[in-house]
Amino acid sequence: MIPFIVLAAALHAADPEALARIQPRLQAHVDRGHINGTVSLIVERGQLVHFAVTGWADKENNKPTHKDSIFQIMSMTKPFTGVGIMMMVEEGKLNLHDPVAKYLPEFKDKPIVLVRQLMTHTSGMAANPPGEKMEWYFSMKISLEDAVKTYATVPLLQEPGQKWVYSNMGIATLGRLIEVTSGMKYENFIAKRILEPLGMQDTFFFPPASKKDRIVVNYCTKEGKLSPCPHTTLGGDSRNLRAGAIYPAPEFGLYSTAEDLSKFYQMMLNRGTASGKRYLSAASVKAMTMIQTGDLKAGHSTGAAFGLTWEVAKDPAAAAMLWSIGTFGHGGAFGTHGWINSDKQLIGVFMVQGGSGNAEAKANFIAMASGAAN
Repeated sequence: MIPFIVLAAALHAADPEALARIQPRLQAHVDRGHINGTVSLIVERGQLVHFAVTGWADKENNKPTHKDSIFQIMSMTKPFTGVGIMMMVEEGKLNLHDPVAKYLPEFKDKPIVLVRQLMTHTSGMAANPPGEKMEWYFSMKISLEDAVKTYATVPLLQEPGQKWVYSNMGIATLGRLIEVTSGMKYENFIAKRILEPLGMQDTFFFPPASKKDRIVVNYCTKEGKLSPCPHTTLGGDSRNLRAGAIYPAPEFGLYSTAEDLSKFYQMMLNRGTASGKRYLSAASVKAMTMIQTGDLKAGHSTGAAFGLTWEVAKDPAAAAMLWSIGTFGHGGAFGTHGWINSDKQLIGVFMVQGGSGNAEAKANFIAMASGAAN
């Protein structure tokens, strides 16, 4: 007799014909010169049902993309920071309703900014450092502590809670809160508490020598042609591999692979557990992935709102992307994206590094992946 769990999995298997159409569609974007290469992955009900590559990791040096290619995932880092914050909450070292100033004295002139507002992008903090301070995002040669002390001096755009404004500085401040409440450097905390226990061996903030050959070059489109992005890009010139960097960037700092990210997302889909280890309580996962922004216009995707560092599909407009209401995830500046659909027990990961066609390729993958699942 077939065990019930196997039979149930068979009944819900993704459509193989639909899955087979994904890689050729993504390859078409590469062939047109709109993107340089992709890695795409789908896990349905705990089973890997799609894992494919296209194009080049470094076209100038004839290096193709591989399944273990390493990408700058940029703002997909933010939910890792959010999980770190919730760990501190569960340990009683942090309260989401407290003023940030309770933990970071540099915010003493902003006592109305609350920790939870940093997580929902409703703190009133601006998106990025002002003026010449933006150079920190290119060189990354400033400590997180010193950077956040400066972010605290930047005037608020509006009263907290009044408007959704996507704030990199706000998420960086969450990283500093992790340092202060845990007693560990932010990047060490994320590694010790999340990355290493999950077996995410190819995920890091600062490239180790042994991994550098697998890192994908970030491409920009100029005059209709792809070329490596200049140093005035988040994280700098990707070929420089953040030489001399010390800023971990809780808002955009991680490198990762598609397979590594699927481990993190599976933990969230499992309501905080993976391989018998609990990382978060089910209550924390629920709080992070439920809508926390009320009626405010929030999020980047059509039909979206925001939870605690996760974007959440809110209304029927999200169904046009074939997402179920409540699907949650996050994207990155260079076109990467990952999402979790609890209704379909589906995880999708899309990896790309820039190019004028990255948004279209991502939208194609999201729709094709969601449509293939039963």
